Amino acid sequence: MLDGPRLTAYDVLDAVSSREAFANLLLPQLLRERKLDERDAAFTTQLAYGALRAQGTLDAILTGLVSRPLAELDPRVLDLLRLGAYQVVDLRVPAHAAVDTTVDLTRAIVGPGAAGLVNAVLRKVAAGGDRAAWLAALGAEGDERLALATDHPRWIVEAWRDALDGEDELEPALLADDAAPEVHLVARRMGRADLLTESGGEPGPWSPYAVRLRGGDPGRLASVRSGRAAVQDEGSQLAALLLTRAPLEGTDTAWLDMCAGPGGKSGLLAATRPDGVRLTAADRAPHRADLVRQALRDERDVEVLAADGTQPPWQPGSFDRVLLDAPCTGLGALRRRPEVRWRRTAEDVAPLAELQTALLDSALRSVRVGGVVAYVTCSPHSAETTDVVEAAARRDDVEVLPVAPLFPEVPDMARGEHGQLWPHRHGTDAMFMALLRRTS
Repeated sequence: MLDGPRLTAYDVLDAVSSREAFANLLLPQLLRERKLDERDAAFTTQLAYGALRAQGTLDAILTGLVSRPLAELDPRVLDLLRLGAYQVVDLRVPAHAAVDTTVDLTRAIVGPGAAGLVNAVLRKVAAGGDRAAWLAALGAEGDERLALATDHPRWIVEAWRDALDGEDELEPALLADDAAPEVHLVARRMGRADLLTESGGEPGPWSPYAVRLRGGDPGRLASVRSGRAAVQDEGSQLAALLLTRAPLEGTDTAWLDMCAGPGGKSGLLAATRPDGVRLTAADRAPHRADLVRQALRDERDVEVLAADGTQPPWQPGSFDRVLLDAPCTGLGALRRRPEVRWRRTAEDVAPLAELQTALLDSALRSVRVGGVVAYVTCSPHSAETTDVVEAAARRDDVEVLPVAPLFPEVPDMARGEHGQLWPHRHGTDAMFMALLRRTS
C-alpha cells in the first residue's frame, strides 16, 4: 500500500513538471476524487504546495548530492527527491518515515534502480539537518541567501525591493508569499450578511462584498454553486470597485471589461453597476469568453465578446469606463500558485510589458473624452505597473488620477499616485491599480 497523501502530492508535482498544470486547479480535484479525509487532505496540500514553493532551495541542496546535473535526471525521480527532501528539510518529518515512504513511491513509479538512488540521496539530505543547517552549509550571502531562505528566485527578490522602494519590508513581503492564503468570497447577488451566515466566515476588512474563510471547501456552499457568490480575492474585488468609484462627469451608461476572462471582475461590475449601465466584457480567448458568459449568465444588459483588445471591434470612444485587467506574470498571486515563481523568468516580463502597453493604448482609445480607464495587474513588478502607466501618462491627452483617496478605508496602499496591495500589508494578492482619464 502506497502512502495516499504522498502519492497524491507526487501526482501534483509530476503534473506541474510534465504538462505545466496549475497546482491550485489540480489538487482540489484529486482530493475530491481520492476521498482523503480532512487530516490527510491537509497534509497532502502542505506537501504539494510546500515542495513546489521550495523547489529552488531544494534543488540547491540536491545539486551537491547527485553525481550529475539535476536536468539529466528522470523528471519523475527529481520530483520524488524534492518531495522527500522537503519533508526532511522543512517539515522535519522523521528521516526514516520521509525516506522510506519516498523510496516505496519511487520503486512503484519508476523502478528499483531509481529507488536505490533516491534512498542514498535522501539519507544524505537527512544527515545535513534542517533548513537552517543547510542554508549555513550552502554558504550563500546577500540576495542569494535571502532568495534561498524565502524560496524565491533572485530576480523576484530584486523586483520586490524595487517595488517596495527599499529593504524595510522586503523580507516580510517575500515570506508572506509563502504563507497559505485564506479563501476569499464575494457576495455578488446576495447580501454579505447572508453570505456570512451561510459560510461561517468573517467580513473582509476592505471590500464591502468580501467574506474571508479560515478553511473548508467553498464549493460546498449553495450560494457559490448557484453563482450568487463566488471565490474572489479581496484585492481583485477592490480592483473592480476602483472602476466604479472613479470620478466621472457626463454620461455614465457604457462600461467595458477589456480582458475579462474568467469573469470574476465582470461579475462584480455587473452586480454593482447603477441602473441603466450596459456592460461589455471581452476576452481574446474564446474559451475564456465562455467562462465570462457563465459568470454573467443571470445578468441583464450585458454583452460578451471573443475579441482581441489590441484590435477591438468596437468604435473608439464607445465607453465611459474601461477596466483593463491586463495579462501579466501573475507574480502577485504567488501564495495561490506556488509553481509560478519557478515557471516564470525575468525574460518573460518585457514581452508582457509590450502587450500591456498596447492594451492600455487601446483602452484609452476605447474610452470617450472625459472617461476613465482603470489599469490593473496581479503583479507589483515595476516594468508591468508604474513603467507602463508612466509611459501612457506622457501623452498629451491623458491625466493620472490618484487611487488611494478612493479607498480611505485601506491603509498603506498608495504607490505614488497609484494603488498597490500586498499580502503582508493587506492579506490580499499583490494587486496594482492605476486610474487614467482621457482629456482630449
